[in-house]
Amino acid sequence: MAYSLGDSTAKNLGRLTLNPLPHLDLFGSILLPFLTYSLGGFIFGYAKPVPYNPLYLRDRRFGPAKVGFAGPLSNIIIALVFGLILRFIPGFLQATILPELFSFIVLINLVLAVFNLLPVPPLDGHWLLLSAVPDRFRGFKLFYLRYGLILFVLVLLFVLPLIFPLVSKLFRLIVG
Repeated sequence: MAYSLGDSTAKNLGRLTLNPLPHLDLFGSILLPFLTYSLGGFIFGYAKPVPYNPLYLRDRRFGPAKVGFAGPLSNIIIALVFGLILRFIPGFLQATILPELFSFIVLINLVLAVFNLLPVPPLDGHWLLLSAVPDRFRGFKLFYLRYGLILFVLVLLFVLPLIFPLVSKLFRLIVG
């Protein structure tokens, strides 16, 4: 999205690719998921974000929101495609591992989409919120960005468990 809006930062750094290897982060993609699974059975991790420079975007007002929404939108599209395939999968394929695999793909992508749409830095949803807040509230924006990490930890502790009922409803809606 950033590239289509005029920013070539990701392309110049070799990160405008579907190859997952350049996006892996040693700590966030390997060590943290291993540690969280080992300590509590819950897997949490992250990949390197695709870099972009909002100063290069042609649409300075809503460009960051468009870039922020692109990731969750791609997760929603993936969930819809695999969910609809799963819903209408031919009977002879029901006995294979495909339904379980496709269910997992739908579930993971819905969790990622809903989680990333939460309006808390560093998640994508915070760009949607900041783009909607008028520039005259610059002080609020700075405060919000400055204390975003604290908000993020609070969201992980208290709000994250609340997204699973929403994800479950979306899953049933898509898969049937």
